[in-house]
Amino acid sequence: MRREMIEVATFRASHDNTTQDQKHGRDKSQHSDSGRILRDNVYGTMEDDALRRDFTVNALYYDARDFTVVDFCNGVQDIEDEVLRLIGDPVTRYHEDPVRMLRALRFKAKLDFTIDQETADPIFELGHLLRDIPSARLFDEILKLLQSGQGVRTFELLQDYGLLKHLFPATHHCLETRGMETGGKYSEDLIFSALRSTDKRIAKDRPVTPAFLFAALLWGPLQRQFRDLQEQGVPPVPAMQQAAMIVLDNQCAHTAIPKRFTMTIRDIWDLQYRLERRQPKQIDGLLAHPKFRAAYDFLVLREESGEQLNHAGQWWTEVQESSDQSRNEMIRSLRNQPGNGNGRKRRRRRQPRKRAPQNRNPES
Repeated sequence: MRREMIEVATFRASHDNTTQDQKHGRDKSQHSDSGRILRDNVYGTMEDDALRRDFTVNALYYDARDFTVVDFCNGVQDIEDEVLRLIGDPVTRYHEDPVRMLRALRFKAKLDFTIDQETADPIFELGHLLRDIPSARLFDEILKLLQSGQGVRTFELLQDYGLLKHLFPATHHCLETRGMETGGKYSEDLIFSALRSTDKRIAKDRPVTPAFLFAALLWGPLQRQFRDLQEQGVPPVPAMQQAAMIVLDNQCAHTAIPKRFTMTIRDIWDLQYRLERRQPKQIDGLLAHPKFRAAYDFLVLREESGEQLNHAGQWWTEVQESSDQSRNEMIRSLRNQPGNGNGRKRRRRRQPRKRAPQNRNPES
């Protein structure tokens, strides 16, 4: 028998209510200078609890005693009208918790509801408040946004409402300048390909990893940083490693990506260069690499997004599907291609020049 988890929560009240604890000098509520709630321990009645929730459609209660739905905020009507509406003054509520802006977009994408005009308008002006949210919390919220099964639609909404630049500033810059620099031209197509792939896997109840999505979201900034380092004279492999470190460090300042995911992201990126080159001696090792499948999927998405990779994705697809004999023939054929060592003119090793014998007789 499966174990079932039941969550139990107490009713809470608005933060301007005066409770018995507050009268005794023990204030259970605390706000930052911008109005964000820092501590939330004010308790109240069911109606108090309803009025402090985010949206009217999320403030409904089921009474098991008489099997009725208790609605204090006209949430049932908003569900019927397919409208998302914040409870209370939207500007104040967004200041209390800026993550409510992300929830509004997530619910809109998932439910296909319309956001009430008074609820939607402040989002365009208050997106900067997200910078005050702890980066670890923002990472969790991004997973809810992009791994909800509606990642494509959610990403479009983040762009439309101007919130992407506060979550992924480097990615936003690449998308704004696409076609004008390396890394910007194919970034958007790659991101949407990765999101579509993730949505399909979720629809089929297959596992997904945040590392793959973040690798796609940050591929444009990585390419730009990689190019800058190469222009400074850094060789390709060290340039890629340094670029990955810089891009991930900058992104973690906004969303704290756990180390177990950053390691996978770096593996996916590092393997791209090796998969593109297809060195004959490395083929078997690459196929056996623990992150080969993720890196291969990423390579294929890059090709589908328009990057010119000399049909590397197609080659790796065929080599996986071929028999051992065919695979060996494909690997042997690589040796005949320029740049893989065959046909090079070998330099003859210079023989050391013989020195004339020295006359050790000092009288000669």
